[in-house]
Amino acid sequence: MPDRRAVPWGRLAVAAAAVGLVVFIVLLGVLNPPRTAGVFTDRLGPEQGDEVADYLARAKDSLNGADDADHWALVSFTEPLVPEQLPPNSGGMRIAQVLYHVAVPRVQTPLVAVPVPAGDAAAISSAESAAWLLPRPTADERSARIVALSAARLRSGCACAVGLVVRGPLDGLRNLASRNGIRAVQALPADAVAGRFAVTPLLPNQMNKILPEPDDGAVPDE
Repeated sequence: MPDRRAVPWGRLAVAAAAVGLVVFIVLLGVLNPPRTAGVFTDRLGPEQGDEVADYLARAKDSLNGADDADHWALVSFTEPLVPEQLPPNSGGMRIAQVLYHVAVPRVQTPLVAVPVPAGDAAAISSAESAAWLLPRPTADERSARIVALSAARLRSGCACAVGLVVRGPLDGLRNLASRNGIRAVQALPADAVAGRFAVTPLLPNQMNKILPEPDDGAVPDE
């Protein structure tokens, strides 16, 4: 008659194998932790609350280096430009984006970023695209008037281009930064990924600190 108190060796072996597998998986995780999703924190342009002088210094420092790789860079102007002035103010580098802002005293107007294909013609015609990319008018009468005003001025070819995103080597970006009419050129590291960085231009009227524009002025008819 079998001894019912005999140790169930088969079951113990299965349990030990299971425990060993769990320990192996834990150790594997410790020695080879899973990669976390990339966090993209690259940014071109100043942030709210920045001192303008501090941003200008950061932009200048970003152009230091001896590599010959192409970099994404933000070009900010001393004065808003009409579309025809954009190619001469790109330093001959590829224009990837044109930034528009219709300035109205004491009225908050939207910033519009227009991606453009290669070629001067695309940059020159980008103001029409900017008009189409404005936010859709809301039921708020003031907001609707601001959008309508911005669209009309952009379609008329106003001097409303406040910056460019270009791609080029550091030496070309430094040369561009030294030109008249160029307020700042800020470059990202060479490994920055297109479409994975934020862009906010330094507006020509921002002189001391980056703060929200007041929005208590009257919206003109045209």
